[in-house]
Amino acid sequence: MGELVVKSCFILFFFFVICQSSLASKKPLRQPCKRLELYYHDILFDGTDLANATSAKVANQTTLGNFKFGMLVVFDDPVTLDSHLLSPPVARAQGFYFYDKKNDYNAWFAFTLVFNSTQYKGTLNIMGADLMAADTRDLSVVGGTGDFFLTKGIATIQTDVFQGANYFRLKMDIKLYECY
Repeated sequence: MGELVVKSCFILFFFFVICQSSLASKKPLRQPCKRLELYYHDILFDGTDLANATSAKVANQTTLGNFKFGMLVVFDDPVTLDSHLLSPPVARAQGFYFYDKKNDYNAWFAFTLVFNSTQYKGTLNIMGADLMAADTRDLSVVGGTGDFFLTKGIATIQTDVFQGANYFRLKMDIKLYECY
């Protein structure tokens, strides 16, 4: 009889734990506490445009495939509120990306948005895989300083313009979910 009570209590406890874990996993969708729409402009140095270039190759691609595998680019790119390259920048994107797939175009980004406008002061740190074949890609916002102290969120990027190997513009929809 005592053994049956112990087994029944164990089964009841196990059922309770399963119910609690399934309820805890159903979190309501949160709204971002801050949202920014920005445009990132990259002009790769080609050996002739020193005055306009905002990025440069610091490691050449390897001979493994035809998709720039191994190429490392360092950048200090302007970030604007609209799609015009000559608009006043509200931030600088400073960091690097490298091509990390042998059989297709794919890159990995790590950069800091350094805000220098009157609207925002501080930095946002962004990193993640840029799966170039996808229409939109999500990069992680992993922290920040100033107005963005300890923030976390998602930066959804979309290729807005691509002009050969020397210029591209990304539209960034940044949604922050932890704001202090």
